[in-house]
Amino acid sequence: MSGADGLTGLKVMVIDDSNTIRRSAEIFLKQSGCQVILAEDGFDALAKIADHDPDLIFCDILMPRLDGYQTCALIKKSPRFRAIPVVMLSSKDGLFDRARGRMVGSDQYLTKPFTKDALLRAAGDFARRAGAPADLARGAA
Repeated sequence: MSGADGLTGLKVMVIDDSNTIRRSAEIFLKQSGCQVILAEDGFDALAKIADHDPDLIFCDILMPRLDGYQTCALIKKSPRFRAIPVVMLSSKDGLFDRARGRMVGSDQYLTKPFTKDALLRAAGDFARRAGAPADLARGAA
């Protein structure tokens, strides 16, 4: 059933300073057929984005050195990477955080702790929108 949700082959980056969150997201996404790239902060992520060219990025807001807002803003300012959807991850579910995320160009907002279903639903939204390799997986399923 892993290909049925249309995520097979989707390349997803998860940026979070929490090892627990990174590993949970990695397990959920890999079970659905995604390729997963992990980064522990914004600097780590920016170095890896160029190498891996992800289809979707999940980005924590509260991180040391370069926070999620700054990381998202830098991704969206880059002509090469601005089209990559960014989903902000936060333990805060406030209106201000959502608005600030939108201001820096984020495409969606997911509250932590997230469920497997919520994470995969968010990934599925962007897989369908991008017409990514997911369309091929659906056709083959």
